[in-house]
Amino acid sequence: MITDIILLLASLGAILAACFFFTNGIEWFGNRLKLGSGVVGSVLAAVGTALPETIIPIIAVFFFKGERAGQIAVGAIAGAPFMLGTLAFFVTGAATVIYTMAGKRKMAMNASPDVISRDLTFFIIVYGAAIAAVLLKGHTGLKITAGIALLLSYVIYVKIAFSGGGQAVEAPEELYFSRIFKAANSTALIITQIAFALVVLVAGADFFVNYTSKLSSLLGIQPLILSILITPIATELPEKLNSVIWIGRKKDTLALGNITGAMVFQSCFPVVFGIIFTPWDLKGTTLLSAAFALGSALLNLIWIKVTKSVNAWFLMATGAAYFVFLAWIFIK
Repeated sequence: MITDIILLLASLGAILAACFFFTNGIEWFGNRLKLGSGVVGSVLAAVGTALPETIIPIIAVFFFKGERAGQIAVGAIAGAPFMLGTLAFFVTGAATVIYTMAGKRKMAMNASPDVISRDLTFFIIVYGAAIAAVLLKGHTGLKITAGIALLLSYVIYVKIAFSGGGQAVEAPEELYFSRIFKAANSTALIITQIAFALVVLVAGADFFVNYTSKLSSLLGIQPLILSILITPIATELPEKLNSVIWIGRKKDTLALGNITGAMVFQSCFPVVFGIIFTPWDLKGTTLLSAAFALGSALLNLIWIKVTKSVNAWFLMATGAAYFVFLAWIFIK
C-alpha cells in the first residue's frame, strides 16, 4: 500500500507540472492566433484537459466486460459534469478567496459574464437533454439520433464561441520550452509544449486513476461510487489546477471558462458515447449527481444574469453541493 501511495503522489505531481506547461502553452497559442479568452479557456483548454475523463468510459466499455464495466462507464460519464459543476466551482471560488487574503489579487472576479453564461446555458440545455434520453431505453434508433443531435450541438457551440471569443489573450510569461531549450519562441515550439503537456496529463491521470482504484478496492468502495466520486477527482485535476493557476494570475475568464467549457464538452462527447453504447439507465446515485450538476449550473447562471458578474463566494456556496452529496453517499 505504501508503494501505491508514493506512486499516487508522484502521478499527482506529474499532473500538476503538466498543468503549468499546458496553461503557459495554451495562452501563447491563443495569443499567437489572436484568439479571445473565451475561446482559449472554454474550447481549447477545456477540450485538451478533458481527454483523461473522456477516455475512461471508452476503455471501460470496450476493454472490460460485465456489470462492473458498465457501472464504471456510466459513473465516469455522470461524474465528470457533477465534479466540474460542484467541486471545481468550489475550488475556483476558494482559490480567489485565498489569493485575495494573501494580497495577490482583488476579491472581485473579472470573468466575462457573457462567456460564462453562454457556457452554462449550453450545458443546462444539452446535459438536460442527455438526462432525458433515459426515457429512450430500448429504442436504439432514437438513442442514436439523440446522440448525433448532441454532437452537432457542440459544433454549434464552438461556432458561437469563435464568433464572440471575448477579450484577446495577453502575452503570458516566457514560453517554458523556450526557456528550457534556449530556443526562439515559435508556433511549432508552442504546439510541441502543448502536446508534451497533454501526453503527461493523460499518462498522469491514468496512473492516478489506477492507483486510486487499487486503494479504493482495499477500502471496499463500490465501483459506481468510485467512478462518480473518486475517479473524476483525478481526471478533473487538470481543469481544477489550471483554474487555480489562472485565478492567481487574475485571468478569471480563462480560469472559469476552462471549467464551464469542459462541462459543455463533457455533456456532449462522453455522454453521447454513454447513450449509444451503454444501457444509459440513470437512477439513484447517478441521477442525483446529474441533478446536483444541473442545479449548480442553473443557480450560477441566474446569479450571473441578475448581477452581471461572477462571485467567488457564490461559486463556493453552489460548489458545496459536492460535500452534501458526499455526506449523503456515506450516510445512506
